[in-house]
Amino acid sequence: MYKNFWNEQSEQQFINPLGKSEYGVDLGSRVYTSRLIGSVPDLVMHGGGNTSCKTKIKNIFNEYIDVICVKGSGWDLETIEAEGLPAIKLSPLLELRKLKNLSDEDMVNQQRSNLLKSTSPNPSVETLLHAFLPHKFVDHTHATPFLVLANLPDYKKIVQEIFGTKLAIVPYIMPGFDLAKKAADIFDCQKNCEGLLLLNHGHFTWGNSAKESYDRVIRHTNKVEKWINKNLQKQHYVGLKIKTLNCKKLNFLSEIRGNIQKYSKDYNFVPTLDIRNDKEINNFLMNKDIHTLSKRGVASPDHVIRIKGNPLVLSKNFDKKEIITKLDNFRNEYVSYFKRNEKRFKNKLKMLNPNPNVIWAPGIGLIGIGGDKKGASLVADIAVQNIQVINKGEALGGYFPIKEKDQFDIEYWSLEQAKIKKSSPSMIKGKTVIITGAAGVIGREISRLFNLNGANLFLVDKDIKNLKETQKLMNNNCVCFQSDLTNSNASKKIINTCLEKFGGIDILISNAGYAFESSILNLKIENLKTSFELNFFAHLNLAKEVSKVFINQSVGGKILFNVSKQAVNPGKNFGAYGLPKATLMFLLKQLALELGEFDISVNGVNADKIRSGLLTPKMIKSRSKSRGIDENKYMSGNLLSKEVEAKHVAEGFLSLAKSERTSAHVLTVDGGNIEASLR
Repeated sequence: MYKNFWNEQSEQQFINPLGKSEYGVDLGSRVYTSRLIGSVPDLVMHGGGNTSCKTKIKNIFNEYIDVICVKGSGWDLETIEAEGLPAIKLSPLLELRKLKNLSDEDMVNQQRSNLLKSTSPNPSVETLLHAFLPHKFVDHTHATPFLVLANLPDYKKIVQEIFGTKLAIVPYIMPGFDLAKKAADIFDCQKNCEGLLLLNHGHFTWGNSAKESYDRVIRHTNKVEKWINKNLQKQHYVGLKIKTLNCKKLNFLSEIRGNIQKYSKDYNFVPTLDIRNDKEINNFLMNKDIHTLSKRGVASPDHVIRIKGNPLVLSKNFDKKEIITKLDNFRNEYVSYFKRNEKRFKNKLKMLNPNPNVIWAPGIGLIGIGGDKKGASLVADIAVQNIQVINKGEALGGYFPIKEKDQFDIEYWSLEQAKIKKSSPSMIKGKTVIITGAAGVIGREISRLFNLNGANLFLVDKDIKNLKETQKLMNNNCVCFQSDLTNSNASKKIINTCLEKFGGIDILISNAGYAFESSILNLKIENLKTSFELNFFAHLNLAKEVSKVFINQSVGGKILFNVSKQAVNPGKNFGAYGLPKATLMFLLKQLALELGEFDISVNGVNADKIRSGLLTPKMIKSRSKSRGIDENKYMSGNLLSKEVEAKHVAEGFLSLAKSERTSAHVLTVDGGNIEASLR
């Protein structure tokens, strides 16, 4: 059941900053209850749903006018602020109800032209529905129980049983002017109701206060939930997640991802996978009617743009051949779907990426596919909710969502497409990057720079405390993993965990290393072996494992090593570090030679004198003293006479990651050192 979280003291914390005017009180309480709704994902999935309040504000002439504050495009109810509920003059919007027809473009223009601030975001596409309802506060949600009810065949009988006349029913109409008018007309005929059920869509409530409307959201939803639980013909439960997948299934993930990536180049799309596999999902995927259910469509039109109308369905014993065949078939079917429906638009539409956004894979689980980890997680969340609605709907009499025509109209609706932020393509955005030594100074700077450029990060280090400090600097497209790279099975565990989290790999930045001072004559063999374990063999083992994934994905990949200037220009008493690094540089060239045919490039960075865990303050003091110079001169002793910092090394790695026609190259980042230059 859904808990009511309203609290008077908490509400006041949102009202106080906005002042004691009617506008401030109304908007503050509206922001507060909007956040309460948004904090429960099952009520409104990822930016879905919208809220509003009608209030008064002074215009430029110091006159009070009626306005409606409604959720703006691009804002999420969970984190919404006052600016996310732009104020619009109410009277001009109410006048629009007199019209017989109003195009989407004219509706948007009317809404924008009546904004009090020209810099405000576009008001919700359902603004007119909020405006036409004569209530001070209005809430629109998509709670799972209501989506179940909204897609059942006996909805009228069930609504009467649960609510009597307190919930009016609105037939499915695409959001916009026509839906707003129809909903308002239905309310006018049933003015004693407390809310609306929008068939195949969602739920509206209202009240004289934000609290009253929010209370109704929770109370109505709980009533429907109670009815569902009472009438379910089957047991439904959510079990514990499956913690690991076997290696064979993980290989299938990289094959799926590689195939989708190969056929998404025209859309500047690099797929990331998010896997969900609790007991309810796994049981659902074993349903004998799974193929029939996959063709039914989505629980709410708001979901179409995120997850497409249908998932791709694999059989219980799928193999690589089936993956390729079914992905080809899915794309062909999507092209046919597009061609069937675009005729109504006189061929003015451009087809979206025809690859699936959701895959039902028995034995793996539900796979959400997005442009990065956050996007894939969003898709998976919505897809899981759809499974729950389908599962319960089928048990309660049948699941009957909107038809193909309505689905297409939403999927290619310009107003709906605008909800997804457009961004310029990036050579790094959405790429999954493994970075070892991520807890160190250089690793942290590499992580930060790649994160800023839109990459998914899988950060690896033995030092979990500092690794988590690195992770705190990143966004949600980041996973950290503690590992001692010198352990025999470390590389396989790193690769398998990364595949489980992201579905594939695009770039390996093998950065981890360790150095200590010792002359060759005084060097103990066991210490040299220890140095080789981390500074060479760890790089070798990880490169071998990641290369297998790259080859399996069939879309190429990049391996980048942190080699060090020691490989070509040894420093006194640094032989234990330079010997494995010199071997690593040879490995770089050998791998480049052997992996080029698979479109896998192998490059490296030779850095020098970077303040880090390798070059500590103590070591800087010692080495500058041995040369008879001060520390600043020691650190800036290069052709440019400038100290090289960790961020400059990170820029070198980013440059190589973006390079499309470079392999077997070692980039020097040392401010200029003729003795260490290569060619």
